[in-house]
Amino acid sequence: MFETIKNCFKVKEIRKKIWITLLLLLIFRLGCYIPVPGIDVTQFSDSIEGNGFLSVLSQITGGSLANATLFALGISPYINASIIIQLLTVGIPALERLSKQGEEGRKKIAQITRFVTIALAIAQAIGIIVSFGISGNALELKFFGVIPGSSMSEGAAKWLAGIFLTVVYTAGAMLVMWIGERITEYGISNGISLIIFTGILSTAGLTIVANIQEGFGVGEFANAANPNRFWELLGFVILTVVEFAAIVTVDLSERRIPVQYAKQVKGRKMYGGQSSVIPIRISGAGVMPLIFAFAIITFPQMIISMFGNTGAMTGITNWFSGSSPYWYGQLIYMVALCLLIFAFSFFYASMQFNPEDVSKTIQQNGGFIQGIRPGKPTAEYLKRINNRITLFGAIYLSLVAFIPSILSMVLTSLGMSNLTLLSVFSTTGILIVVSVSLELDKELESQLMMKNYRGFLK
Repeated sequence: MFETIKNCFKVKEIRKKIWITLLLLLIFRLGCYIPVPGIDVTQFSDSIEGNGFLSVLSQITGGSLANATLFALGISPYINASIIIQLLTVGIPALERLSKQGEEGRKKIAQITRFVTIALAIAQAIGIIVSFGISGNALELKFFGVIPGSSMSEGAAKWLAGIFLTVVYTAGAMLVMWIGERITEYGISNGISLIIFTGILSTAGLTIVANIQEGFGVGEFANAANPNRFWELLGFVILTVVEFAAIVTVDLSERRIPVQYAKQVKGRKMYGGQSSVIPIRISGAGVMPLIFAFAIITFPQMIISMFGNTGAMTGITNWFSGSSPYWYGQLIYMVALCLLIFAFSFFYASMQFNPEDVSKTIQQNGGFIQGIRPGKPTAEYLKRINNRITLFGAIYLSLVAFIPSILSMVLTSLGMSNLTLLSVFSTTGILIVVSVSLELDKELESQLMMKNYRGFLK
């Protein structure tokens, strides 16, 4: 990978794309540190850390949600909007027709996705502010004129603060979406994946630095040195290396179906007579089923948080949450998450690989799979293999999703529930980081190959 990056910087056009990508990611990270007036950061951060759903969302945003900065919502509204539109495309004929209209149809669908993103960003901002601002007293009312002798009441100031923060956070979410789209258009690889990648790495980096400071007893931990943090750091490094090796092995695994092409005589020349393969990857959909499953399973908590109902939030956390203090709550959560991962895995597999189209293409080019008749038998054979591979891919993603919960239960039973580093940079985060890294490497290699072909033709 390092050799690929080195070669990319030697090509002017690719080097330009890399610098544009880095610049846009830098803008994203700067937005994660721009404070928004009107929030008591200490109370707001304590409230976010006490909520399982919002703490995970804060990790994806690089800690900007816990710090109540401009990009507090991050890219999550756009991800949820993409999920909704993709699901509706299958069920609504009008959207399905748009998806088949080429570039013009994709532009219209992208515009619809942006409008849905605005609606979800407003709803999510209202939910967070109502729960931890207006109801939780995390708003700094002095900024809005509640001072001795002021004619504005405290309730009116809270609602004014809530409206202001809703507008600001919605604008921040749309700006993050714009940055992601510009990275995809002018930069390298998928912008949304790179934004999530950057957020997870930054969160892990800050946590690693905090653990080192606590181990040495410097900075804010000057009077509370804890040498055990070094053992946690060592365990984290070993676990990360093992997970990296396992994830890369599975991510690069594929089933190759051999295809033989018959010889054809056209004029005085003979064509065909060659063999090729149809590669079907185990994790063809990548990490998207996992991200979508987590987004859907946390949706009820987001809806309840909009109404500021603390009792309902506590109930759903106890009965249906990965951070539930009861075993039955974690069991229900794991079963529901597993079903969603399987559903999205097969959904993405059906979108990315169409056995009927592949079978028709093979038959039109005079090809066949040995032992399988062309046409419908070939399509059924490819569909059966794709379903089996998708099943193994879904099982793999489910295991990746459950490792943090299982590890948390084991550590809690051993009295080691305060291992913050292992809880922040979970297996899901590592999977996202590795998948995006491999995707970025493949994109850079394809860009290099394209430039080399152009040079050869010249």
